[in-house]
Parts: sequence; structure tokens; C-alpha cells
Amino acid sequence: MPGYSSRHRFSVPHPQDARRGALISTGLHEISDPIAPPRGAFGRSLLGIANALRLTPNSLTLLGFAGVCLVGVLIITRQWVVAGFLYIAFSLGDSLDGTLARAQGRASPFGAFLDSSLDRLAEGVILGALGITFARNGHGWVVGACFIALTASFLVSYTRARSEGLGIDTNKGGLMGRPERLVLTGAGIFLGSLGSVLEAVIVVLAALSLITMVHRIWHVYRALQPAPASAINQGSTKP
Repeated sequence: MPGYSSRHRFSVPHPQDARRGALISTGLHEISDPIAPPRGAFGRSLLGIANALRLTPNSLTLLGFAGVCLVGVLIITRQWVVAGFLYIAFSLGDSLDGTLARAQGRASPFGAFLDSSLDRLAEGVILGALGITFARNGHGWVVGACFIALTASFLVSYTRARSEGLGIDTNKGGLMGRPERLVLTGAGIFLGSLGSVLEAVIVVLAALSLITMVHRIWHVYRALQPAPASAINQGSTKP
């Protein structure tokens, strides 16, 4: 999906520092790559349907958010299987808005901004609905886990956006980026009627989101460190 951008950037003194250390990643970010066209037949089919319905990128974004709000209602009424299926379906559709924008020649900074903003709000809707459900069940500790997961999820996205504003475009690693959160949350909702599976999923989501947040902060810290004097001297030595 379209990522964050910033008009005001400054150059990191030593860009090679931004690549120090291997980034931890599941690779699921490629599913929602806003640049590459859909690789699978399913993705191309969804894009074809959107074009046939004459949906604009922004209308697809708004439709996806409306669908997530519907999922929130289904969660509160404990319609777990339907809620899980629709959550995954609307998330897949929403992930194509950037591709649709380029296919229609309608890519715009506002579209990217709207998409990113509603992505954050959609996470709040889902985790808020789950929190309400757990609170009704008297599971206060899981409500706390929902709050931690929501806060950490926001910070995972914010740390990437802020680092891009600092000129660091490599801060995309971690075990719990947005695609991973969608998959894990969708699976948990789908299995919500099976004992304590959903509670366990929320705890895992909160823990891994916190780890991802710390990982990205550490990556930016290392990237902004000045290069050793020896490396500077070697770089300035002329053959």
C-alpha cells in the first residue's frame, strides 16, 4: 500500500549505516507492494473487478474502511467466521488501491495520505471491537493486551514514517509489519469461537508488535550513528 512520505528530508551523513545489520522480515510486505503489479491470478482478478465496477482508488480505500467497520460490528456480535472471512477479503481489496491508482493514472499524494490514515483507523476499529468483546467477557487482561497491540501497531507505522522523514528508507523490517498484523489478526478472528485461541493471538500480536517497534527504533539509532574515523578516511582516500 502507499507508504508515508515527507517533503522535508535531510541526507544521512553516511548512508551505508542505514544498511548495517540484517533486517528481520517475514517478506509479507511484498503482498501489498504499491509499486509491483499483482503477481497472482487472484490479485489480478480483484483488480479487474475494481476496474469493471469503475471504482476509483479513493473509493476503494473508503469501501475497504467501511467493510472493516462492518467487521467490527460482527466481532461485537460474535459472528467470528463471517467476520474473519470479511476482514481478510476487505483487507486484500484495500491493498490494491495503490496499484489501481497507477493503472488508472490517478496516483496522488492525497490518496496515499488517505490510505495510510484509514489503515491506522481501521486497526483501531478492529482492536477496539475485540476489546469491547473481551471486556464483556470479563477478560480485563486481554483488553490490556488489545491496548498494547494497538499502541505498538501505531508506533510500528510511525517509526517507519518518521525514519523516512529523516532520509532512512530501509526501516521496513520486523516480524509484525502491517501485512503480518492483518494475517495474524484475521486468523485469530476466524478462529475466535475456539476456546482461548483469539486471546492467545492478541497476546502474540501485542508482544511481536512491541518487538518490531523496538527493532525499528534500534535500526534508526544505528543508521544515524557517525561512521568510524577509519571508514571516513578510507572513503576520502583517492587512488
